[in-house]
Formats: sequence, structure tokens, C-alpha cells
Amino acid sequence: MAGFLSRVCGQIKVWIQWSWTYLWAVWFMLVVFVIYILRGPLKLSENVSYATMFLNTLTPKFYVALTGTSSLISGLILIFEWWYFKKYGTSFIEQVSLNHISPLLGGEPANGNENVNGTGTSGNSNGNSNGSNNSQGQQKCKVWRNPLNLFRGAEYLRFTWKANKDPLTYYDMNLSAQDHQTFFTCDADAGKPEYEIMQTAWRERKPQARIKAANEALEKNPECSTALILLAEEDASTILDAEKLFKQAYKYAEVQYKKSQQIQHQGQTQEAIHRRDTNVMVYIKRRLAMCARKLGRIREAVKLMREIMKEFPMLSMFNIHENLIEALLELQAYADVQVVLAKYDDISLPKSATICYTAALLKARAVADKFSPDIASKRGLSTAEMSAVEAIHRAVEFNPHVPKYLLEMKSLVLPPEHILKRGDSEALAYAFFHLHHWKRIDGALNLLHCTWEGSCVNVKMTVFKTCLQHLDENLTIHH
Repeated sequence: MAGFLSRVCGQIKVWIQWSWTYLWAVWFMLVVFVIYILRGPLKLSENVSYATMFLNTLTPKFYVALTGTSSLISGLILIFEWWYFKKYGTSFIEQVSLNHISPLLGGEPANGNENVNGTGTSGNSNGNSNGSNNSQGQQKCKVWRNPLNLFRGAEYLRFTWKANKDPLTYYDMNLSAQDHQTFFTCDADAGKPEYEIMQTAWRERKPQARIKAANEALEKNPECSTALILLAEEDASTILDAEKLFKQAYKYAEVQYKKSQQIQHQGQTQEAIHRRDTNVMVYIKRRLAMCARKLGRIREAVKLMREIMKEFPMLSMFNIHENLIEALLELQAYADVQVVLAKYDDISLPKSATICYTAALLKARAVADKFSPDIASKRGLSTAEMSAVEAIHRAVEFNPHVPKYLLEMKSLVLPPEHILKRGDSEALAYAFFHLHHWKRIDGALNLLHCTWEGSCVNVKMTVFKTCLQHLDENLTIHH
């Protein structure tokens, strides 16, 4: 009975959404009908003649004033749009259209689904989620790709040579293999020898086997961009060598992207190919930006990241805004960082340690150099200090593991390729790349040290004692 009622309700909802689509036509016909019925009492013919006479008596000055007024209103709207974009990093008209008008016409709000903003692998794979509690548990136990993941050949492999240990767990590498197969392959690759070789290469466990397969794919097709990606990630011994391979891969990927873009609407197969080519090109351009960041060309890296976010605003699976935040912090462009935070630090979007702790860092920057716990205990906290403390409490509540790494109470190791939101792996990845940003601001770590322990009392740690702790142990190797 309950199933029947749910189907009926669903059907009624579909009918209502369908009726909204054509409601404007019904409204227009209704207006025409009412005007036709009331044409006599309204004296439409006399009013039309009066309107014609009025328009004929208008002088050119009226039209000049009308044009000037409309231009003034348009200019005010443009200025407001510019101010709103500078403050919040997004268009006001676009947000109103996507979040308020589109749902009324049967669409979905732009921020209605958190899964759009990141591709993760659920750590709880039983799939028997009955009820909201299980759904929330799966969301909390979701594994996300580390936006700032290191290069295997140029960075992780150097640790292997020196310490004779594997820097990544098998579970972490297996998740990366699944990501690569999802991003860089599609069903339309069947019958193409180079792509079939790469499908096998992503599943290989040994690095030598993957590199050998990538070279074989390049022998079949020298313009195979996914093979060049694998070689840049795992075979290049320096960041400079990796950048050269990525530039070569980007040249071929851009050609394939433009070809598939022209025929993407001809069927599901062409659409899948275009989606794969888009993922390939965005991945390469993002890694080129990371290469520029590591080689000291930070402004170039910021430019590339902004281009990706502008050209592909809906493709946020790589969380490129976190790369952009880190690069802007390196430039000490704190105003630009605040603009990015205003866009992504939203209650409807999935949070991250980068967003929460960067917001706390910017608040602490305003008061940290003059903050003294002794003076604050005597006179009380000022408004700015209270705002900074609250931001730190909010960040610690999201991920209580981060302060121990930032305060160097726990040693840093190489971060994994995947992180667990609110877990130790995310804290490690954040501190590995952001610790020097906190050290650069005088007094920031001191303010964190004075305030974070008090906020930990209110943090519920039960969520970290089950699947989170188990997954963190599978993701991180403590050397």
C-alpha cells in the first residue's frame, strides 16, 4: 500500500512539473480570452485611438530621455553584478536563475546534490542503507581524491629509493586505479588497440608493468594522451620531465576534445567519448598547473586553475578550488583567497579541512600578531578576536586531527592520494601543504594552540571510532 501511494505521489509530482512547463501558454491564452470578453466595457477601440494620438504627439526628447533612463538602469544592474561577483565570486542573476527559477520550472537547484562537487568512493560498500542514519554514515565514510596529490615518479618514488618503503598503501593505489579507469576510459574504446592496452595498464599492480603498457600504447598510437599521462605520473623522475610529458599530452588531448565536442550530440556513444576527452583535458591542465606551482611559477599556476574553473564550472570532481586556495596563499593574495572562500564555503556544499582552516587562518591573521592569552583573560576578547576563535572552533569541530599536525605534535609524512573527510588522512594532507602558510603569519599558531584544546571538548569523536578510523588506517602509512 505504501509503495502504491509513493508511486501515485511521484506521478502527481511529475504532472505538476509538466504543467509548470506549459503554464505560460495557459496564462497567455487566459489573458487573451479575458481581453476579448471585456473589449466592450473597456472601450478598447477608443483607448487604442487615444494611445495612437498620444504616441504621435511625442517629441524626440521623450525617446532620448527613455533611452537614457534604460541605459542608467542597465548600468546600475551591471555595477551591482560586478560588486556581487567581486564579493562572493559568482553571478547574482545566475544564482537566482539556477537556485530559484529553475526548480519552479521542473529543474534541480545547482547545489542540490553534494555528489556533484566531488567524486569519492564510499568506504561502506555493503549497500544496505535503510534509513537516513545509514545514508549519513555512508556520506561521512566517503573517500575523496586528494586535490594536491603528489607525483608518483617525481616525488613518491624518491622516498621509496631513500627509505626502501612504499609511501602508498595498496588500498589507496587501488582507489586511484579505479579513478583512472572512470576518468580515462569509456565503452566506445573497444576495438582501439591503444585504449584497450591502457584499460589493462590502469589495472596493473606493479609500476613497471604500467609503464611498459603505456609505452606499448604509444607505439600503437603516438598521440595517445592517456599513455602520456601515465608516463608523466609514474615514469618521469623530475617535475620538469613530468611537465614536458603533460604539455605533449595536452596538445593531443585538446585536438581530441575539439573533435568530440562537435559530434557529442549525435548519440550516447559520442557523448561518452566527449565526457572522457573532457576529463582527460581537465586532468592534464590541472596537473600542468600543479607542475608550475611546484616549479615556482605560481602566477602561471593560478592563471591555469582559473581558466579551468571558468571553462568547466560544473566539472568540480577534482576540487580545483583547493589547489587555487593554496597557490593564492603562497602569493599572499589574501583578498583573492577570501573571494574563493565566499563562493565555496557554503552550507549546501561539502566542507573540507582546506576551506574551514583557511577561513580560520584569514580570521586569525587580523588579530594573531597582537593576541596575548593573559591580556585576553583580563579584558576579554575583542570582536575580531572572538570571530577568529569561533572560526578556529568551527574548523576543529569539522576535523579535530589538524591542530596536532599544525602544532607539530604529530610528525608529518607523505600524504596519500585519497583522503577521508574529517579523518586523520585529510588532516595530514592539509598540514603537509599548508603548515608553512600558518607559520608565515606571526602568532597564528600561537592563537591556534591557545584555543583548539577547549573546542575539542565539544567534538563528538564517536564518528571517528568506526569506519573512519578503519579507512584512515588503510589510507595512511606512518613511516
